[in-house]
Parts: sequence; C-alpha cells; structure tokens
Amino acid sequence: MSSELLVDVGDDSATAQLGQLKLTTIEDQQWPADESFLSKSDVSQQFDASSPHLPWDHPFYDIARHQIIEVAGDDNFGRKVIVFNACRMPPQHQLDHHKLLMYLKGTLDQYVESDYTLIYFHHGLTSENKPSLSWVRDAYREFDRKYKKNIKALYIVHPTMFIKTLLILFKPIISFKFGRKINYVSYLSELEDVVKCDQLVIPSRVREYDNKLRASLKPTTQPPMSPPHSPPLPSQVFGVPLTLLRQRDPDGDPVPVVMRDTVGFLSEQGLEIEGIFRRSANVTLVKEVQLRYNSGATVNLREMEDVHLAAVILKTFLRELPEPLLTYQLYNDIVNFASVSSESQVTVMKTLVESLPEENYASLRYLITFLAQVSANSEVNKMTNSNLAVVFGPNLLWGRDNAMSLSAIGPINNFTRTLLDQQHLVFA
Repeated sequence: MSSELLVDVGDDSATAQLGQLKLTTIEDQQWPADESFLSKSDVSQQFDASSPHLPWDHPFYDIARHQIIEVAGDDNFGRKVIVFNACRMPPQHQLDHHKLLMYLKGTLDQYVESDYTLIYFHHGLTSENKPSLSWVRDAYREFDRKYKKNIKALYIVHPTMFIKTLLILFKPIISFKFGRKINYVSYLSELEDVVKCDQLVIPSRVREYDNKLRASLKPTTQPPMSPPHSPPLPSQVFGVPLTLLRQRDPDGDPVPVVMRDTVGFLSEQGLEIEGIFRRSANVTLVKEVQLRYNSGATVNLREMEDVHLAAVILKTFLRELPEPLLTYQLYNDIVNFASVSSESQVTVMKTLVESLPEENYASLRYLITFLAQVSANSEVNKMTNSNLAVVFGPNLLWGRDNAMSLSAIGPINNFTRTLLDQQHLVFA
C-alpha cells in the first residue's frame, strides 16, 4: 500500500485536460433501471435516514436505492468505516450528483465528530458515469474542516492513471494535511491491514477485477492473499459465541470477561473523558490485547491506563461476535421499529429484548446500564444518548451481509437511542 503526499488545482484548464483522459469501458454494463420518475426535491432539506427502507417519495430515495454509500462498522483502529462504490453509480443522466453530495454529507454528519475512515472503490467509474470535474472540485470545497478534521484516512482501492492524474490536477486545492491521509490500495488483500474485508460488502465486479489483476501478475510478484481464517484457540474470546464463552467461564457468568473488564475500567476512569468512544487506538496495542485475551492470559487494563484503548476493545469485541448482540432474528423488527407508535415503543422494545437468549439479554443490559452512566456525564464527556447510539448502533446489530446502507443504519441507531432513553423501563 502506498501513500502519496498531495500539496495542492484548480483552474478550469484542468477540465479540458481531464476530459482527454480515457476511462476504460466496462464490459457488460448493467445499470440499475429507473424504478420511477421522481421530481426534484429540495436538496437542502435536512437529511433523514430514520425510515427503514426509504419510500419512493423520500427526497433521497433515488440516491439511496443504488447503495453507492454504505457504513461498515469499525476498522482495526476502532474508527467508523464509510464506503463509496463507484461501480454502483448509474450513468450521469440517471443520477442527480448534487443530491448524491447531500446524501454523502448526511452520512458523514453522523460520524464526523468521531474518528472515521473512508474507503473508495474506484473500479467501475467509466466515461458514462463519472461526474464532471467541476462537481468533484465543488464537492471537495463543500467538505469544510468539520468533515476533514477527524477523517484519519482515505483509501483509494484499485487506483488508475485517471484517479492519480485527477489528484495531481487538484493539488492547488487539496491541503497538505489532507493529502497525507490519502492512500492507494492496489489489491483487496492490502485492506486487511485496515479493516476486516469480511465486514465489507465488496461489489462482485470489484472482486472479479481484483482476481483479474492477480491473475495477470507473474507468480514471483503475486501480492499476498488475505490471511485464511485460523481455527479458534482453545481459550479464544473474540469471535466466539456468547453461549460458548459462558460455558467456559468458571462462574458461568453470562456477561463475557472482555465486557466486564472494559466496562469496569471505563466506569472508573472514562466517564469524564471528552469524546470517549469517538477516538481510535493504536492498532498494535489493540491486537496485543486481543491476543492476550485469546491466549487465556489475564488482562489488566488499569496497568495500561488508556481509556480509548479500552473503549476500542469493547467495540471490537461486540463487532466480532459471530452473531450481533441483538441477533439476526430481531433484525427486521428493529429496522422497522420506527413504525411503532410512541405509546407502544417501551412495551414492544421490552418484549423484543426479553426474547433474546439469556447471555445476550444479560450482556445487553450490562452494556446499556453502563452507557446510561456515560450519558449521565454528557455535559463533560459530550456523549449524549444520540451520540452513543451512532457509535454503538452498528456494533449491536448488522445484517447478515455485514455492511449496511443508511436506510438500515438510521433505524438501528434510532432503536439504540430509544433503548438508552428508556432503559430504566425496558430493563425494569
């Protein structure tokens, strides 16, 4: 993986130069057909992803249905991952690029207060669906410091001469600091250093292209394949079902030791830390702590005295469960929870969580009770129930395909926020 420094384009003469760049024509293009004709809505309308599956008359329906932008949980550093799929962009005349920009900003608005990572899959951008250079320039300018401050990395996967030339042309407007965050990724296997690729819904066209790139290389220059899944260690903790962890526990405690350790430490030392759960951690330390847990060694987080490390370990443990804490069985009920009347929400929510397996219910109650403590100190730590829901929603529930579009992540976050708001009644 290579990273290039960009110091900064600009004038409109670049437009002519860019127009001369030829994009590879994609064979067998299968653009999504227009399902309905939508009149242009006011794109300045406040972004709203709280609808389970955006209805046809939603102002962003015609953008969301293409699944160009997705949220994929946390990366190996504990940062939220936002994915942009160029191959899912329809031809220019079928896409309102300004609304696409507003939709992207609406996505990022939920995460810009936390550290986050952008992954851009470039394969599939063609002469038919690429936006104009002026749009790209305006888009970069539209993202002010609020968006750029906490983005820790932008990974451009399968870069071509086109995208590299584009970035060179844009040097005059790309800041030096932002330029250092741009990384080129030649093969999907290189992403494993950043995020577990299993949690990304990588378009089949991108995977096929990656395989073709590998096949074209000489055996001596083959990049490393993604590491195979190794069998779990006898004392494995991460990525193990809650039922098995309970069986292994000497006291049969339904709440896993990782949750008890991290929550105990954070309850003592993290409640007044501003931005708790919003910062990333050193990936080497995260892997070291995971290895110690998985090898059966005792982990003393108090010796490390790193609140953000403990916070990332807690989120990582939840995200690596084979099945989410809220379970696949409840996925549809939770995604459609917004349709429940406000008068019935507590009753319905109580019924849902009480239907969880005993280990899941006990762990959820333990976690939510702690997060209520965090929220009670929000004047200091700035983590309200809404902020906590954005952080923990994707770590409590995800679809079987792992990544989620905003049409699903919104309802999940809304359910999590309501659970935090009403936890004293739901767990009574």
